[in-house]
Amino acid sequence: MSRRHFFRLFLAATLVLLAWFNCSPAAYAMGGKLPAIGEPAPEFTLPTNTGNGNISLSDYRGQWVVLYFYPKDFTSGCTLEARRFQQDLPKYMDRNAQILGVSADSVDSHAEFCDSEGLRFPLLADTDGAVSKAYGSWMPPMSMRHSFMIDPEGILRETFLGVRPATHSVEVLARLDELQKRV
Repeated sequence: MSRRHFFRLFLAATLVLLAWFNCSPAAYAMGGKLPAIGEPAPEFTLPTNTGNGNISLSDYRGQWVVLYFYPKDFTSGCTLEARRFQQDLPKYMDRNAQILGVSADSVDSHAEFCDSEGLRFPLLADTDGAVSKAYGSWMPPMSMRHSFMIDPEGILRETFLGVRPATHSVEVLARLDELQKRV
């Protein structure tokens, strides 16, 4: 089979799958529709490895929330990103901000990841991708590396796409400072 023939078959199969899932190629590439800045952030409740076993976005009314989606526990980029958030955790706490990590991994995987890396912020198990989809951050079978800043009233204030794990926490802190100065 020639490369050209293979590519055409691959493209046709991809378009059939996208039609099957009722999703345009552009929306699929972005994981679905992103929620709008200035609108209420999509509410959710997910199981977690901390506390009573479930966390809802509404649990954090009155605080800023940094909701970050990542592909997989124990992978190099995801580990680096989590370490940077952990390293900066006191700075987030000083700014009345809560970090919440979300991936399709299980609660048990998250518990092992937190123990292994000394993470002291919740990781949420979005095993069916429903919350990732609601935030436009789903590419089956995993979450994409996107982050969202949600203000104390539950309004989405910032979206980060194309995140670089090594510098992301610093970027988020700088943007959080800008947003808090406006309030």
